[in-house]
Amino acid sequence: MPTLSVVIPIFNEVESIPELFRELQSVLEPYPDYEIVFVDDGSWDGSGDICLELAQQNSSVKLIQFYRNYGKAAALSEGFKYAQGEVIITLDADLQDDPHEIPNLLAKLEEGFDLVSGWKKKRHDPISKRWPSKLFNFVVRTMTGVHIHDFNCGLKAYRQSVVRSIELYGGRHRYIPALAGDKRFRITEIVVNHRPRKYGHTKYGGSRLFHGFFDLLTIMFLNRYTQSPLHLFGLLGLFSFFLGVLVEGYVVVLKYAYGEPFQKHFAMLLFGALVIILGMWSFSLGLIAEMIARIQQDQERRVKRIIPEKVV
Repeated sequence: MPTLSVVIPIFNEVESIPELFRELQSVLEPYPDYEIVFVDDGSWDGSGDICLELAQQNSSVKLIQFYRNYGKAAALSEGFKYAQGEVIITLDADLQDDPHEIPNLLAKLEEGFDLVSGWKKKRHDPISKRWPSKLFNFVVRTMTGVHIHDFNCGLKAYRQSVVRSIELYGGRHRYIPALAGDKRFRITEIVVNHRPRKYGHTKYGGSRLFHGFFDLLTIMFLNRYTQSPLHLFGLLGLFSFFLGVLVEGYVVVLKYAYGEPFQKHFAMLLFGALVIILGMWSFSLGLIAEMIARIQQDQERRVKRIIPEKVV
């Protein structure tokens, strides 16, 4: 039976934490080796104090506290760095994610998958959250090619190799399955029980849709062009350069074939020159990005596992 780490980001969920901990204790009791890692993301309502008390009373409870609120991605990132288990479970602290789904996630993981994501098929949230979420998931599914229904479900199970291979910051926690898919990990999902919010209120507003869109563009760019940025910048540069050459050539033809003075088409000449310079600049930027990518590739964690392991 694998060792487990349950990573729970917390931001102002003081009423939910004691009940969540009791549920987790009941669910995790059959597992001989587990830890619960609370990550207090700058709470000011006493959530950190409750987690500290639990950590002092229970050796299986760990606590990471931030100086201020840095966001869910940062909380998960630090939790992943600290987690020691062979399998990592994540869930939200608001009691909407049902801890009793953990055995189901683990059972699915044992079928040979690297990441199992929860799917809140019957979601107990207002329509103002459900419909934007459906649109968001459709767009991400279409653009990334990772065919699951619920990218942003907090309830997930990972193998240790997955969390060691992805980098989280900003709003990238919404795209963990897409990031793992880019690394060719095996991903699936199961339908999980989603419960109505019992205490407090949601911490996410409508602005997350705009932030999420920009994060998606960033991920798509990095996934496709991190290894070969010149393919993007070079293509744009060549297009711009040849467009400028065509514009300049057209003005020259007007001058020597039809006798029209350059002054008459000064704006077009200027435009062509600027476009040529822009093309050269873009191509140069691509070459610089290639050099940076070369350095990054030397530092990137690429190896998932080696069988058999090398004996020194």
